[in-house]
Order: sequence, then structure tokens, then C-alpha cells
Amino acid sequence: MKLKIIIASLLFMQFTFAQETSINTTQKIWSLEDCINYALENNISIKDATLSKDIAQVDYSKAKSSRLPDLFGSASQSFSSGNTIDPITSDYVTDQVNSTNVGINSSITLFQGKQISNQIKQNKLLLEQSIFEEEVEKNNIVLNILETYLQTLYSKENISIAKNNLEASEKEVLRAKARLDAGTITLSDYTEAQSQAATNKYNVISSKNEYQQYIIDLKQLLELPFMEDMQIETINENLDLVNLNLNKTEVYKNALEYLPEIKASNLNIEANEKELDIAKGGFLPTLSLSGSLGSGYTSITDSSFSDQFDLNFNQKLGLSLSIPIFNKNKTKAAVQTATINIKKAEIQKQTTEKTVYKKVETAYQNALSAQEQVIASEASKVAAAQSYKLAQKKYELGDLSTTDLVISQNTYTNAQQNYLQAKYLNILYHQLLQFYQGNDIKL
Repeated sequence: MKLKIIIASLLFMQFTFAQETSINTTQKIWSLEDCINYALENNISIKDATLSKDIAQVDYSKAKSSRLPDLFGSASQSFSSGNTIDPITSDYVTDQVNSTNVGINSSITLFQGKQISNQIKQNKLLLEQSIFEEEVEKNNIVLNILETYLQTLYSKENISIAKNNLEASEKEVLRAKARLDAGTITLSDYTEAQSQAATNKYNVISSKNEYQQYIIDLKQLLELPFMEDMQIETINENLDLVNLNLNKTEVYKNALEYLPEIKASNLNIEANEKELDIAKGGFLPTLSLSGSLGSGYTSITDSSFSDQFDLNFNQKLGLSLSIPIFNKNKTKAAVQTATINIKKAEIQKQTTEKTVYKKVETAYQNALSAQEQVIASEASKVAAAQSYKLAQKKYELGDLSTTDLVISQNTYTNAQQNYLQAKYLNILYHQLLQFYQGNDIKL
């Protein structure tokens, strides 16, 4: 019986392991497009910008509602004794008085120096600005994902380079051991080969750790759970290089028309101009219309509660005009502050345009440089690979020292890494230039 239980347990464990293996083999491979789309839905920075936009929408609705009249209901019950004035009849009495008052009051602002209209227009501008600021945050996340994704791919390929170097150095250790046993090399040559193998093993570990760090950064941008494994998709090796005939002035002009931060800056100026109009409205008078309906009951009279409510029913309608004469220079200060804020908004726009120009100029120059580096580093990599192969053959024949072989291998490794770095920088800056012109990022 115990044997059957053990066998059943083993079969269950095997089945569970098979299921887990099946799940792992069907793990999602994240493309750049997948990462961008997922982050746009889940990144907390974008969610925060969206909430700010929602607040601006509420403020806009609130501003529009300020045109409407208000309406309040009131009710009161009072008791007094001795010498008092009846709140319903206004008679002077010396008695105990029970009184009830109910009413409805309403008022509406007819004119307030166009402050209400300008406030509505300003809140509409602020809402539009918040929409563009949300787009700015989305663009920042997209660019961060692009850069992190390419860095992750770079580090992933760097692992392959490190592994190949480790495999080659381990074979060289075996050859060095054979030559040491044969007496054709010294012990120091053999230990140098061992040292190179150990260094390459360390490089493999370091490359894997770097890759995992970039995966962590990418998962944080996507807001993925830390325990979830993530694999990314490799890119098309035949991506076009940057167009050397691309006009950076045209790229900059397109960026000024496309990028939401420029549009947000323009709206910021307009919103501050409306703030100035609102402040100037404080110099003008305010005209309001008010009205009320009410009735009441008092215990002094002999009439019934319902009869008194009918007899005491009253209606009021009135206009009020408030003319500002002197308010301790508050309105004057508000106008001056709004004027200064307009100038600050204009400076902020200029700063934004300078920042955009610097980004475009940097991306353009780096794109051209990266393209040339790709061509040069690829030629260097090919030459270094041939030199390393020749060095390996010479080493096998005993015509090359271990030190020279190690130098040749390191030269080849550096050439591979330089090419890899140039390749991904070329892709990055090419995509940035496309992005600044309003084109989609695609790998």
C-alpha cells in the first residue's frame, strides 16, 4: 500500500513538473510594440498624468456651472418669552412666542467684469494643456522603453560574446596544458591562459547581471510584478541606417509642430493671458439678481398653521450692484502678477523650444556618427576576427606566446563590443529622429 502511494506521488510530481515546463515553453515574448502598449495602459506616471487631466476636466465643468443661479432652502424654529419682537408679524409683544420660518433663496450674477466668461475660457485652455501634458508623459515613457529595450538587447548579445570568449579560452587552457606537459611552454604561460579563462568567466557573470538589471528597469517601466519572468524579442538585423540626406532643420520644424510639450507651452501662455483678463475684471462693477419665497407661523395670532402659511407667504426680487472703489490695491497687484506670469510663460516656451532643438541636434549628430561607427567597427571586427583565427593557429603550432594570444582575443572582443554598441546606438538615434517627426517607433 505504501509503495502505491509513493508511486502515485511521484507520478503527480512528474505531471506537475510537465505542466510547469509546458507553461515555461509558452512564455510570452515581449516585442518593443508590446512593451510600449502595455506601459501606456499600466505605467503609474501616465496614470498620474491622466488623473491630473481628470481634475482639469472637473475644474472646467465647475467653471461652466458658475453661470447658473444658486438655490438654497431654509427652515427655522424659534421660542422666545418676555419682551420680544415677533419674527413673523414684527409686533412688539410681552409673551411666549413660538415661530416657524421656511423659505427658498436664489441668486445669479448677471455681470462681473466678464470674469466668469474668462474663467471658463481659461479652464478650457488648462484642460487642453493637461491633455498635452499627458501626451508628454506618454512620450517620455515610450522613449525610456525604447532606450531600455535596446540596452537590454545589447546586453543580451554581449552575453553571447562573453560565452564564446569563455568557450575559446577554456579550449586554449586545454591546449596550454598539453603544451606545458610537452615542455614547449613555461608554467607562467599556462597560468596566463588560466587567468584569461577566469577573466572571461567573470565577464559572462557580469554580462548576465547587467542583462538582468536592464530587465528589471524594463519591468518597472511596464509595472510588471517583480516575480514575473520576462523575455524580449530580438530585432530585425536588416534595419535601415539613418538617411544621410535628412535635413535637421526640417526635423526640428516637424518636431515643433508635432511634440505636445510645444503645444502645452502655447496653451500655458494663453491661459496666463486669460488670467490677466480675469484680474482686470476686478476693476469693473458686479451686478447680481436675487429672489426669495418664504412664509411662517407664529403662536401670537389665533389663525391656524395652514392659514398663517397662506397669509404670510411672501416673494422678493432684487438687483444689487457692487462698485469697486478701493480694495487695498488687491486688484492692481493681481493684474501685475498676471502680466509677469505671461512673460514667464513666454520664457518657458523659449526654454522648451531650446530643449527640443538640443534633442534634435544631438540625435542628428549622434545618428550620423553612429552610422559611420557601424561601418568602421564592422570592418574592425572582421579584421580582428581574422587576426584572432590566425593567432589561434599560430598558438597551436607553437609559433605564438600565450600573452600574444590573449592580446589578440581581447582585441577581437573589444571589436565585437564596439560594433555591437555602434549598431544599437545607430538604431536608437534613427528611431529618435523618426519620433521627433511624428512617426511611429518600430523595430
